[in-house]
Amino acid sequence: MELKKQDNIAAGLVSDRFPTVSGIVIQMSYYRKAAIPLLMVRTVNIFPTSYAYFKMDCMIKGCDGGGFDLTSVVTNMIKAHKKMKKGSLNCSGTADALESNHARIEYETVIQYRKVSAVKR
Repeated sequence: MELKKQDNIAAGLVSDRFPTVSGIVIQMSYYRKAAIPLLMVRTVNIFPTSYAYFKMDCMIKGCDGGGFDLTSVVTNMIKAHKKMKKGSLNCSGTADALESNHARIEYETVIQYRKVSAVKR
């Protein structure tokens, strides 16, 4: 828990790192390797006052160091001023009892940007 708090602080706030962003919504469907693969559906709302930390935990018990790092997805979208992106990521974690492809997410990321007002001369 303390490590996650340190990661959040190190990431900084969205408003500081990405001042042109007014909001981010990440919709995720978590899948596991099982008879019923859909584990859960989750929506994460990220505000300018939120930490700019975009690593989501793996929901599989026993997964060590796993998760889904959406940092590069979000930062590349902002650099290109993209508004929406869909994709999938595999869990990066490992465990003795789990296969390397034990979990994945399918995501849709939507970024809203601040309106830039025209400067009058």
